[in-house]
Amino acid sequence: VQLQASGGGLVQAGGYLRLSCAASGFTLDDYTIGWFRQAPGKERELLASISWNGGNTYYAESVKGRFTISRDNAKNTVSMQVNSLKPEDTAVYYCAAGWGAVGPYVYWGQGTLVTVSS
Repeated sequence: VQLQASGGGLVQAGGYLRLSCAASGFTLDDYTIGWFRQAPGKERELLASISWNGGNTYYAESVKGRFTISRDNAKNTVSMQVNSLKPEDTAVYYCAAGWGAVGPYVYWGQGTLVTVSS
């Protein structure tokens, strides 16, 4: 069972990225998938989640209107479009699989670093 986040990088403020979460060893469509981030010295933060069939989504207030989560169960992937990036969005971004909009999350992937320059 493995999750792998990708798509991070260095971007200027106001820019955008598309983060992807790929699974191996299991099928994502059994799970709610969440995107989290953790900045240095800060607690891990749940940003968004999407139910197993994409019918329900959750967004933290800090990213609502800027980030969009989506999934393609046929490709066993979940993506998150991150727009209008701010320097305070700089963090390692992780995806996780679990149940319920805010968890619990039981499988975690390796993160991808997003750095936003001012």
